[in-house]
Amino acid sequence: MLSSIEKLYSVAQSRVIDSAAARQPACSGTALMERAGAAAFALLRARWPTAQRLAVLCGAGNNGGDGYVLARLARLAGLPVRLAAAAGLPRSGSAADAARQWFLSCGGTEESLSAAALTQADVVVDALLGTGLDRPPGGPMADAIAAINASGRPVLALDVPSGLDADTGRAPGALVQAEATISFVVRKHGLYTGAARDCCGQMVFDDLGVPALALDAAGEAPAVLLDLPRLRAGFLPPRRRGAHKGDFGHVLIVGGDHGYGGAVRLAGEAAARGGAGLTSVATRPAHVPALIAGRPELMARGVDTVAELAPLLARASVVAIGPGLGQGDFGRALFGAALDSGLPLVVDADALNLLAAAPEQRADWILTPHPGEAARLLGIATAQVEADRYAAVRALQARYGGVVLLKGAGTLVCDGQTPIGVVPYGNPGMASGGMGDVLTGLVGALWAQGLPALAAAALGACLHGAAADAVAARRGERGLLAGDLLDALPHLLNGTDDGADLGA
Repeated sequence: MLSSIEKLYSVAQSRVIDSAAARQPACSGTALMERAGAAAFALLRARWPTAQRLAVLCGAGNNGGDGYVLARLARLAGLPVRLAAAAGLPRSGSAADAARQWFLSCGGTEESLSAAALTQADVVVDALLGTGLDRPPGGPMADAIAAINASGRPVLALDVPSGLDADTGRAPGALVQAEATISFVVRKHGLYTGAARDCCGQMVFDDLGVPALALDAAGEAPAVLLDLPRLRAGFLPPRRRGAHKGDFGHVLIVGGDHGYGGAVRLAGEAAARGGAGLTSVATRPAHVPALIAGRPELMARGVDTVAELAPLLARASVVAIGPGLGQGDFGRALFGAALDSGLPLVVDADALNLLAAAPEQRADWILTPHPGEAARLLGIATAQVEADRYAAVRALQARYGGVVLLKGAGTLVCDGQTPIGVVPYGNPGMASGGMGDVLTGLVGALWAQGLPALAAAALGACLHGAAADAVAARRGERGLLAGDLLDALPHLLNGTDDGADLGA
């Protein structure tokens, strides 16, 4: 029987994402370059079927070789192609050089980079850099990237938008803004987080027919692209007919200092919508009437002291602490009591800030920081977290233990033992207050229902992002509220989301 960890990743094995550099020796050669160029040209024709004039910018490496193949195929299809070798020519005798020679033998020509060639094109193809970036692009390469972005034309990036670090998602300098990116052989994990979310556009993957055995020799991939339907099937089987509320856990939400009752309301309702059998909320007494009136299913209790919190802790399965907690005497006292309770903890918001001030490590918690909170927990700048989110989530887990869910563009889930889970769901509409509170309650509910901590964090993050995507698809991203996600959650939890009215 599979362990819970093996089960989590076996349901998503077909979506492993990998280091760009680790796979290159097994995946080079003229035949592969031909397949890459052909796949890219097929995507170009499918996405821009009326495009006639192409501008192709090639570098001197294998990425440039892919561009030469695409340019040759376009010429053979009767499309006018203007190609610029924007950063030198391929090394003599290389696969890229062979692709260049075939392009020239078909009547293709190379010209100097010009703004006119770009602005007159229907589509611009970025085949400049590809993988292996280790410093900001400079000189002619930086000029070429700037010219692409200034052209105002749609851009197809081959493998990686030039200027993006394919392993971290960082952009150290000039960066191509693509409308679509086709990635080859392996899904590079830097394309799913950080700056990549703004520059890749539509993501398309083609393994180019490379056998899995050819990749296995490079070792275990560092990340897995999580898949909601598979996770749901693996961890949320149909409930038995004789089930009762005691079978699905009791989540206690702790927070809501003066003026912040809305945060615990959102977290509490998310826990209830997430399937918890019982949900209690411990908050300032002044917030209780509004909570009960707005959501009577929540068992709201007014607490001002640790003594008043103690009986609620005694009945809970999982504690989710932090939404609206504050960092004053109230927040510090309640956080200390939660730590002393020995219960599994979902730690968010001000509870994370209190933890940063007095770090400790434990195994039975899930930490859910956004980049700013992560920076405080690590004692570094937020920009450093965003420069390499994979390194940041690993560092957080190593320092604090348990499971860490690093929120942001391309949310990451790490337990320090297995490949990092990458969440492909979510949209910019989620950049609004209260979204983290909903996630905290949802993760707590899944954990209380008996899922392993890693699975609760991974599935919760996927459900959270997918709910936002479902609502945004109907209403648009701008103006999306955290509370809008709540009605979508039951559809997604139960697999009835296809064609359903998800809170629109």
